[in-house]
Amino acid sequence: MAASLGWREDCSRERLLPKKKAVMDEQRILDQISALVEEEQNLREKAPSSSPDYEHGPDHARLQRIQEDLDQCWDLLRQRRAKAQYGENPDEAQPRPVEQVENYES
Repeated sequence: MAASLGWREDCSRERLLPKKKAVMDEQRILDQISALVEEEQNLREKAPSSSPDYEHGPDHARLQRIQEDLDQCWDLLRQRRAKAQYGENPDEAQPRPVEQVENYES
């Protein structure tokens, strides 16, 4: 399971803010990414490859959410780095909605 960082489980706007407002710095984002990747690997290892019901189960739903959370975390990290690169305050970077980060063109 994901390690508790004092933040809710991902980098989404709804879950980003702790009970007390604080800045989610780069290291916390990287720690969150590591925790999500670890959880994803654990779920994939125990996923039954031949079960037709798997696509509708809680593990599959959690994997989907983890992928979305990772996209949001990576996007937030890129925003922070871009702001720092151009002399802006990286703490002003905000998590974007899943719908926005999931629909980026590659």
